[in-house]
Amino acid sequence: MKQAKYSSQTTCHHALQNGIIRTIFERQPRVTQRVKTGFTSATTVNAKVPMKQELSSLIEQSLAALISQGKLPEDASPKVMVEDSKDKAHGDYASNIAMVSTKLAKQKPRDWAQEIINNLPDSPILSKAEIAGPGFINFFVTEAASLSVINTIFEQGSKFGHNDSGKGQKVQVEYVSANPTGPLHVGHGRGAAVGDCISRLLLANGWDCTREFYYNDAGAQINNLALSVQARCKGLGPEDASWPENGYQGHYITELAESFMKGETVESADQSFTGTKDADDVDGIRHFAVAYLRREQDLDLKAFEVDFDVYFLESSLYEQGNVEEAVQTLIKNGFTYEDGGALWLKTTEFGDDKDRVMRKTDGGYTYFVPDVAYHLNKWKRGFGRVINEQGSDHHSTITRVRAGLQALKMDIPEGWPDYVLHQMVMVMKGGEEVKISKRAGSYVTLRDLIDQVGLDATRYFLAARAPSSQLTFDIDLALSQSNDNPVYYIQYAHARICSILRKLSSETLHWDLSNGLAKIDALVEEQEKSLANKLARFPEIVKAACTANAPHMIANYLHELAGDFHSYYNNHKTIVDDADLRDARITLTQAVRQVLVNGLDLLGISAPQEM
Repeated sequence: MKQAKYSSQTTCHHALQNGIIRTIFERQPRVTQRVKTGFTSATTVNAKVPMKQELSSLIEQSLAALISQGKLPEDASPKVMVEDSKDKAHGDYASNIAMVSTKLAKQKPRDWAQEIINNLPDSPILSKAEIAGPGFINFFVTEAASLSVINTIFEQGSKFGHNDSGKGQKVQVEYVSANPTGPLHVGHGRGAAVGDCISRLLLANGWDCTREFYYNDAGAQINNLALSVQARCKGLGPEDASWPENGYQGHYITELAESFMKGETVESADQSFTGTKDADDVDGIRHFAVAYLRREQDLDLKAFEVDFDVYFLESSLYEQGNVEEAVQTLIKNGFTYEDGGALWLKTTEFGDDKDRVMRKTDGGYTYFVPDVAYHLNKWKRGFGRVINEQGSDHHSTITRVRAGLQALKMDIPEGWPDYVLHQMVMVMKGGEEVKISKRAGSYVTLRDLIDQVGLDATRYFLAARAPSSQLTFDIDLALSQSNDNPVYYIQYAHARICSILRKLSSETLHWDLSNGLAKIDALVEEQEKSLANKLARFPEIVKAACTANAPHMIANYLHELAGDFHSYYNNHKTIVDDADLRDARITLTQAVRQVLVNGLDLLGISAPQEM
């Protein structure tokens, strides 16, 4: 499923504006519905309050009434939970409130459930409530309540699903952070996809998000890189005796050496250097190699549509004295000791299984020490929340970094920062593992995947599973244009909705959005109500995915929504003779389109008009 195969990456909304069909997309007043429910006479549906929140409020009001009746202790405050029903025959939503509060009420769960139902206040959203099993309460919402979300979607457009729960607080997300020693591999790609999606979710939830790339521009790996390039500059290869031990051998090393000896200038987002053409200038080679490979990484990330606000060099921590300042603070605070010629940190006082060496016998610091200094720098920059998206090989550093930060006594909260660790990625093609890249030599690069399957498929497959799970990237599946390919399945749902409007236009008909909203109660099919309920869940999914740093929750939701739409499309004709019903059904499908677009955008994936 390469993007080149898509005839257009323009969304239907834009297509409509460009004259495919005349319609009304202007802001409309909220549709209010006065309905009779199983509890009350006429009241107004508030479409902007999430359904679960509304039901939770009804339950809380019932409990308050029961307290006033003396049927619950005055200090009773049982936690109210409302969940989606697994079986729609048993209602739209369900709560276990009766069972979690039955001891407080000193009643049998089912009897207590009935008391809660009897005291539910009047509401236009509820048609009935039933007791199920040992004491679950199943809620059946009215069609008007379910369908009211459609109006909200058209009011909010691209902002539907967004909220201000972050309240503009500063948060930093560090991801990729690859050392400039070679092209980005598929593991870096997974980190890039997850980190970028987390950042998008934070912004959608009202956080002030800074995206940061941290890398080591010195140290043993960089020295080894410089020596490898120098050897190529002198015409040597891995077969020569003087080739550096564990030297880098990818074809990119040869390209890098040739560029240096030509005196070319390379520029990255944060580096610039001109080759000196001197094969003996190892310092010049080192600087050039870092700038060259940072440029290559930038090109990879640009192709992946991943951006950063800050690039942070590890060397700056030493140049500005941040590392030494952190070390001296730890010594002053009494959390270090000398043993065997090394300086140790008492990490066991902060939950580690053993103390850790800070400064080795040769005077060099172990790798977690600059990490402590770096995170102190983050804290001083005012980031009350920090999320590090890294590979699972960083697991061992978490305890020591957090221990070091606590030992600084800077009022840094325990458990700060947050970590999201991703597992390895295995690339498969033709049923066999793909292990090497022609360019990198020893591994599959991110560019390889993008070139083979396209941006959208690459981003989806790398972000669509929980980072904590190992990932098999099946190239054949990513290329397939079938329902088995989840990203194709989702994008095809969007394209299908767009095709409805094209077909409408070809039949010289038009869609009247105002009439569709006004006649939304014409949608009486169970699948229509169910589809609307699924749309109403999107804001809570966006919020939950942000809280859990879990972009895969968005991917799962979109796959479910696409499935619900495909089923509805196959079972119900949209372009019918009845103009009111036709407008109402097209309005529903366009609401689905908007939510698909919004969800795909959170994953950094396009919504093609045709496929």
